[in-house]
Amino acid sequence: MPKETAVYTHGHHESVLRSHRWRTAANSAAYLIPELRPGADVLDVGCGPGTITADLAALVSPGTVTAVDAAPDVLERARGEARARGLDNVRFTAADVHALDFPDGSFDVVHAHQVLQHVGDPVAALREMRRVCRPGGAVAVRDSDYGAFAWFPEVPALDTWLGLYRRVARANGGEPDAGRRLCSWARTAGFTDVTTTASAWCFATPDERAWWSGLWADRTTASAYAALAVEGGHARPDELDDIAAAWRAWGRADDGWFMVPHGELICRAP
Repeated sequence: MPKETAVYTHGHHESVLRSHRWRTAANSAAYLIPELRPGADVLDVGCGPGTITADLAALVSPGTVTAVDAAPDVLERARGEARARGLDNVRFTAADVHALDFPDGSFDVVHAHQVLQHVGDPVAALREMRRVCRPGGAVAVRDSDYGAFAWFPEVPALDTWLGLYRRVARANGGEPDAGRRLCSWARTAGFTDVTTTASAWCFATPDERAWWSGLWADRTTASAYAALAVEGGHARPDELDDIAAAWRAWGRADDGWFMVPHGELICRAP
């Protein structure tokens, strides 16, 4: 079984977790909710700090959610989220999506949000997700597509940011434009019953702009991504400072608008 070869570009700096903790089933997995039912067994791959996980657990109770992530430290945050919500139907374990330590056909639903863009072999990951899904069950994946991001005003330094991010992510073994590739990856993995949709996050109110621009400004200068950009020879620290300043300038624009599109799949396990 293949093992993970990619480096997680974002890391788990506070600015990254600030974004991850905002995610809910409603704003990040709405396409999946109709597939969920009380009593279902769900595997949540790449659970991060566990906010989506906790929502899924509430939706399928008395069913169970098994949440896995490659980073043991972030699993502790996810455990804390479940405890804070009083959920007793979630279990957590460290795992590599390329080699899940579960028997064939263990789950009714296998879910991964913003995972396939960061792994070295997304097709192998989908095959493994298919393996642990019960016949007739659903493998659900959602990933953003950086190449399709759009914003206004058209701050030139944000074009620089986007090009830089895509170079760094690919140098780390990932694919930042994953959203448009999900269907192709799924069919290569052997799925034949695939339902495709798309949805977007949009940040346009003053509070949304301040939050989105602030977390990306901080991420650009202080996260693992910043270190990888510099250590990999992709950017100098002063260039990152300029990009962070551009993010903050965009965030102050009264007419600022930012769209993050996502590809989504429900793949029916044979």
